[in-house]
Amino acid sequence: MEDDWEKLPLFIKATEISELVDHIVTAVENTDIDFEDDIRAEMLESNLDYLRENSLIIPAKIAGVASEDTLYDLRMENAAIIRKAARELITNARGLQMHGYKDTAYLDLLRTAVEEFRILFAEWVKTFDEWNYIIDRWGLFNPPGVNYDDHDPDDDIPFDPNDFFDED
Repeated sequence: MEDDWEKLPLFIKATEISELVDHIVTAVENTDIDFEDDIRAEMLESNLDYLRENSLIIPAKIAGVASEDTLYDLRMENAAIIRKAARELITNARGLQMHGYKDTAYLDLLRTAVEEFRILFAEWVKTFDEWNYIIDRWGLFNPPGVNYDDHDPDDDIPFDPNDFFDED
């Protein structure tokens, strides 16, 4: 049975991007690029590694927080990682061009796909439930109006661990 997150347009677009990146990496690896020195070849290889890594992070992070029951701060944290990876795909594409990859049509396809993803992503983030949260004590991913140092009403609930154990 297919999980619900696999049906999300955002996830589908993310997997399309990942597949496109696989094709780009293969194309670059099969292209003869003349390098002035070994360090430039290593830089291109690193650039390809980053491209692969960023393309795989995106669908994984979507799947990890796709459930509407996931807490707001966790969804926002993963959203920030997803945004960073998507933006780095564009940077990685520029890096390929800088290192001598000439077939920019593939890179333009990637840029277009990331732009389409960006719109789906922004709409997805708007669906996050701001009321399903715990206070992020680091202060990064709290819903609007909630601060890292706010009092948590759950702290007022009395807790006695002995209530959970039978005393004989």
